[in-house]
Amino acid sequence: MQASGMPSNKRIGELLIERGHITEAQLKEALEYQRTKGGRVGWILVSLGRINRLQLFETVACQHGIEFRTDRENLVKQADRSLLLKIEFHEAIEQQSLPFMMEGSCLTLLTAYAGDEQIHDFFKSRFSAASIKEILITDLDLMKMTEEIYRDVILEKSIFDLYKKNPEGSAYSVFTEPQLAVLAAGILIILLWAYHNVLSLLIFSNLMAQIFYSIAIGFKLLLSLAGMRREIDQPVMDEEITALKDEDLPVYSIVVPVYKEPEVIGILIDSLKKLDYPQNRLDIILLLEDDDSATLESARARKPPGNWRFLVIPPSLPKTKPKACNYGLFFSRGKYLVIYDAEDIPEPDQLKKAVAAFKKGGDSYVCFQAALNYFNRDENFLTRMFTLEYSYWFDYILPGLDRLKLPIPLGGTSNHFDTSKLLRLGGWDPFNTTEDADLGIRAYTEGWKVGVINTTTFEEANAHLGNWLRQRSRWIKGYMQTWLVYSRHPFRLYRSIGLKSWLAFNFFIGGSVLMSLINPITWGIFGFWLVTSTKLLDALFPPVVLYLSLANLLFGNFLGIYLNMTAVFKRRYHALFLYAYLNPVYWMLHSIAAYKALWQLFTKPFYWEKTQHGITKQRAISG
Repeated sequence: MQASGMPSNKRIGELLIERGHITEAQLKEALEYQRTKGGRVGWILVSLGRINRLQLFETVACQHGIEFRTDRENLVKQADRSLLLKIEFHEAIEQQSLPFMMEGSCLTLLTAYAGDEQIHDFFKSRFSAASIKEILITDLDLMKMTEEIYRDVILEKSIFDLYKKNPEGSAYSVFTEPQLAVLAAGILIILLWAYHNVLSLLIFSNLMAQIFYSIAIGFKLLLSLAGMRREIDQPVMDEEITALKDEDLPVYSIVVPVYKEPEVIGILIDSLKKLDYPQNRLDIILLLEDDDSATLESARARKPPGNWRFLVIPPSLPKTKPKACNYGLFFSRGKYLVIYDAEDIPEPDQLKKAVAAFKKGGDSYVCFQAALNYFNRDENFLTRMFTLEYSYWFDYILPGLDRLKLPIPLGGTSNHFDTSKLLRLGGWDPFNTTEDADLGIRAYTEGWKVGVINTTTFEEANAHLGNWLRQRSRWIKGYMQTWLVYSRHPFRLYRSIGLKSWLAFNFFIGGSVLMSLINPITWGIFGFWLVTSTKLLDALFPPVVLYLSLANLLFGNFLGIYLNMTAVFKRRYHALFLYAYLNPVYWMLHSIAAYKALWQLFTKPFYWEKTQHGITKQRAISG
């Protein structure tokens, strides 16, 4: 605790030198940084790691002649709860201040921003105060106090806010009563049909499967051709990045949910330090679970700069990434916000490209998705196939959806949001295990645009089969949940987004899951015929079905292999060229994951299977 005194006429840099916290050379460095990039000298020094928070806030208190306190627990006990009830938690976060006590017409504030007249005006108006007295505390203490005081409210909103606003828009209810009725009716029809004429049922099912394959193949080709245009028509050009002035860039929040990943924290800190963005305008929040002390200690041991904050999520169910992201969203300060995973290595200009994309796109865009790829692509068969898949998905499929103005299911990382619009959307669905895809579809159905930007984040591809299956089954289960949520009122959805987008949603979200589920059946029939040359299956393939099946078998598989090859050329991953021929093997792994996901949809719909990171044997490098 430090007593208040007379304000100082000296600048913060001079006071820091007087106190021995910095040298003249460090002050000159900060002033030059301020000249080119803008910002406050004190916070620049903290962001660059030249001083710590305590040194800054003690000096600011001396400059303003006000009291500085660090005894957070005592402050929580001493605060007048009747005053706290008059403001919402988000207002405390926005104002970076809390009402502490009222003496007559003088309101005492706990604040992390001394001398801010806008903050004073807000609290004077709210509490009819004639004057304001300030007690300075660090921004971290303010965050922790806000968390302690409003924890239950924040946690409740993080989990149930979307469900309360729109119950049918949340995966909290896996199936609605009408969906269960349709499912039961469908099963009954199939059983009755099988009882009366099982052969006609099998022929009809085979025909429907082949028609579905044909449409899916055509849709995939259309998206790919549209996506290829993006190699010529780039969303953000280099000159648009150059035109951005550092001093005009907004605060950017980087939210990183981690769980039991102490091995990769060093990669994260190093990669975020390399971002071409003013460090004093980065608001980096590391989201940790309460039972993960190892990752917290690993992060502390790395001594990240002062623009980092550690936020521990209170224990509660569901224990999912989207719930943690919602919790962190409420504490974010940036105009824009991006989600990264702990092992991510974004390209240095990614944040600037996102800012340029938002400026260029206008007010209708809520999010821009960056491409994802892998730094350990050559480790084994699985990482090579994973890289082929991601290169095709993010370099062709998503740009194709963007170009055709169709709904875009977001990836799990490197989603760049307009923070205020994300809050209006209700954040992520904590009960959806592929919360990013769900959010992309929800944004589209509510009239917002989602785009893609030509920049890449490199991360770690799963190198172990069991780990891959856990991750992929969780993703597929989330696609199932997303399709179920937005199929609760199919005609309403059709009227809302139009026929083209309605068909794209069903074929892209529901269709990709269905294809993984029926692949083993159709391939099994073909394999059985190939090995035995039996005539028993002839009845299932009347001429129309037979010709369609052969076309899908030959052209569909060829197209899948060929399109993966095109992704190789764009990224110049020529060593992966021949692995594209092994796609059918990789697709069978998808089918195993799909059946696991289907089982969990009924038995453990909200269970979040953790993907272990930091198991690669290759060094994390981008490109």
